[in-house]
Amino acid sequence: MRAYEIRSPDGVDALTVGTRDVPEPGPGEVRVRVRASAVNYRDLATIEDPIPRGIRFPTVPNSDAAGEVVAVGRDVTSVTVGDRVASCFFQRWTDGEITAQAMASALGGALDGVLAEEVVLAEQGVVPIPGHLDFAAAATLPCAALTAWHALVEFGALRPGETVLLIGTGGVSIFALQFAKLLGARVLLVSGSDEKIERACGLGADACVNYRANPEWHEQVLTDGAGVDLTVEVGGAGTLERSIAATRVAGRIALIGVLTGGEMNPMMIMRKSIRLQGIYVGSRAMFIRMNRAIAQHQLTPVVDQSFSFDAARNAYHAMRAAGHFGKLVIELNDGE
Repeated sequence: MRAYEIRSPDGVDALTVGTRDVPEPGPGEVRVRVRASAVNYRDLATIEDPIPRGIRFPTVPNSDAAGEVVAVGRDVTSVTVGDRVASCFFQRWTDGEITAQAMASALGGALDGVLAEEVVLAEQGVVPIPGHLDFAAAATLPCAALTAWHALVEFGALRPGETVLLIGTGGVSIFALQFAKLLGARVLLVSGSDEKIERACGLGADACVNYRANPEWHEQVLTDGAGVDLTVEVGGAGTLERSIAATRVAGRIALIGVLTGGEMNPMMIMRKSIRLQGIYVGSRAMFIRMNRAIAQHQLTPVVDQSFSFDAARNAYHAMRAAGHFGKLVIELNDGE
């Protein structure tokens, strides 16, 4: 079978398609024929800067896949051949708080990832995908969707009528927009593109601000001067100060991304009694709860662009260009 491999620190164009033996599932494992793999910023960063991340060569990139089970190992009871499944970002985080052991089981990092024609995953490292989704849409769920769900529901305990602030229009932010509207919340969104703002409004965003035209955007998203209830912060230190200013006293901030540089002063977090929580994807149990909600409401992920397996490098270049709205997906075997 074919698999993409990180073999050097030379970036996206050095990604190599290698040939590997078809893996056999051991006890408690399943083999999945990969039909689609979504790209996250973390995947790009791993390819571009593997050495500081401790990536061994060769490593298969990507954490997010959807496909069908084609073989099961001994003692597997919850998964059968033919099941449509998605990968869990962490292969050993089933429930409860995250642990160091769970963190060491991330696909496309500590473990080989899923940008291959077939992969072996733990029985508890896959989940059934909602029946209304095709493989390309389902492949977007393991990282970006679950991160957004964790931020809004599991940590944020978002309630109807509350106000959420979202930064940008990447995968996490667009899923957070969809989930927030599903939960009856008001959504404020900032973006540097008027075109993307228009699309976000079409998905239900209640108010948007262009941060390029309004550098002090945090002053424009205050709710009656009090601030928002929950902020999903994907920028990092470069935008966190404004996010803190835009969040109400005793509000919540889900800290997800480190897409921008800079430093932060924690003083305002203390003064406003803000609860700041780092969010690192989520557990299998969270994934299952999220998929129930997705199925119940027939929610459809926003896929901006799909690429063939042979053109997979172009997906990472598109991620670097940051022109996408929602998710970028690589499809294998003419996914359905």
